[in-house]
Amino acid sequence: MARTVPFPPMWILASQINDSLFDMGIPVVEKVIRTLAVYLGLVLLLRLAGKREVAQLNSFDLVVLLLLSNVVQNAVIGPDNSLAGGLIGAGILLGINAVVVRVVGYNKAVAAVVEGSATDVVVDGKVKEKSLRRLGLRRTEVVAAIRRQGASSIDEVERATISPGGVIAVELRKEDENATKGDIARLEQKLDALLGG
Repeated sequence: MARTVPFPPMWILASQINDSLFDMGIPVVEKVIRTLAVYLGLVLLLRLAGKREVAQLNSFDLVVLLLLSNVVQNAVIGPDNSLAGGLIGAGILLGINAVVVRVVGYNKAVAAVVEGSATDVVVDGKVKEKSLRRLGLRRTEVVAAIRRQGASSIDEVERATISPGGVIAVELRKEDENATKGDIARLEQKLDALLGG
């Protein structure tokens, strides 16, 4: 005769589910400290890594970022696998990030410390090789960014700057700028006036 295993009563199941969902295993204060410490540590590491790491990701950088999230996971959650602990950690991360973004947005001194400052990579049609080496950028990446913004060659660039967020902004020389719709409209008006139209 087969022996049946009794199904545990609902109150025992509810107790086990409650423990796995809400028993964090560590105090909330420790969770807050761990999350803040990891967040600030990652901000510092990314700041030291430089501007290129933020916006000019290649496949190697993407792999590092994916592995980085896995590496710091236990530092944030500790021995906690509960739903409540995960939600608290996520809330803390979103909250501290919102505070940091607002402080950086309103305070230029803090922004300079946290994000750094813009760096010229091309000036008067000449690539600043020293800046590229310091930033870890290749000349081909700069040329590609310049072409995406309307220049045919580096010679046409008055200034190209990489922002703290890693975006390359290009300012073309006046004689090499593309005509705008406003330029064409003014030219048409002058032609109409000359032709008596």
